[in-house]
Amino acid sequence: MTVSLFLKTSMIWFIIAILAIVNGIFRESVLVSNLGQSMAIPVSGITLSFIIFIVTYVSFPLFGKHNSLTYFLIGLQWVLMTLIFEFLFGHYVIEKSWSSILQVFNVMTGNLFIIVLLVSLISPLLVAKIKGV
Repeated sequence: MTVSLFLKTSMIWFIIAILAIVNGIFRESVLVSNLGQSMAIPVSGITLSFIIFIVTYVSFPLFGKHNSLTYFLIGLQWVLMTLIFEFLFGHYVIEKSWSSILQVFNVMTGNLFIIVLLVSLISPLLVAKIKGV
């Protein structure tokens, strides 16, 4: 992966991160009051997964043509950036405890963060396949 591609995909990830924050605000201000916490969390996770895929699809021309490994590395980059953001922002800015942050991985509470990470990982490669690249 070139530095230029890394910077482009980082900017796309920042757009996804902003949309994820908006999704979280929407979850807390609208979905929780209308659906309850237990339904709002999975609905929000599914919504964010769709957002990630759509942003990937729309921004795909910025990636250029590459091999499958490069598209996989883009997805891996997004997963790593997401995890770093989740842990560092959550702990040092929002001041959540580490155990509280780890709850995003608890699918038993309806949290689909693992699905969001999986979609982040595979979206660039999947879009490349869909677009026949």
